Formats: sequence, structure tokens, C-alpha cells
Amino acid sequence: MFELSKQFRFDAAHTLDRSIQTESSRRIHGHSYRAEVTVRGRPDPVTGMIVDLGMLEASMEEARDALDHRFLDEINDLGPATMENLSRWIWDRLQPVVSNLFRVSVYRDSSGETCSYWGEEMLA
Repeated sequence: MFELSKQFRFDAAHTLDRSIQTESSRRIHGHSYRAEVTVRGRPDPVTGMIVDLGMLEASMEEARDALDHRFLDEINDLGPATMENLSRWIWDRLQPVVSNLFRVSVYRDSSGETCSYWGEEMLA
């Protein structure tokens, strides 16, 4: 079994309604994010790959473009712009075309925070 990961970065702004640090969170502010997409599987005997990196990169670029330099509050199907929702949102975009998607992680390196999503099947 192999795991292969690829990353992309994006910068975005949002607001967040929280019960702590409410003043600064409710103001429009931004973060630099790093997303990591991981696929898992056995290499195809003909190609030697578990996923064609060109196909994976094209799918990831669509997700990155929809998030990069955007106001996340305006993305209708995201919900509150939390790291949890960003991980799920990226998963939902990639999963239909990346059949062996295993994990999506979103990082905010400046604050040392990470959130990973494994899809609904793993939660059951």
C-alpha cells in the first residue's frame, strides 16, 4: 500500500463568529493556508502510479483557484470558514474525480494549526 501527497497554498480572508477572541475574529482578516491532498492505493501494474499526478494537480488547481485571494464568507457551500469546513470543502471537490482520495489536511503554518478530513466513510 502506498500514500502519495501533493500540496497547494492559498491566501484568503474571512470573518468568524466565536465565543472567545470575538472582536478580532468578527473583523475581516486573512490567513495563509497550505492544503495537502493524500491518495492511497496500490500502483497500477501498467502505469506504475497510484494516481496520475497531472490529473491530481489539475483537480487541485480548480479547488485552489476557488479559494485563493477570496472572501471565504462568500463561498455558498463552505459554511463558516473554519479549517474543518475548508478540509471538507476541498475533499468534496476532489473526491468525484480522485477515486482513491484518502485524506485532505489544511494547515495554518503561522499558528501551527492543522485539520485533517478523511471523508464520511471513515466517520461511520
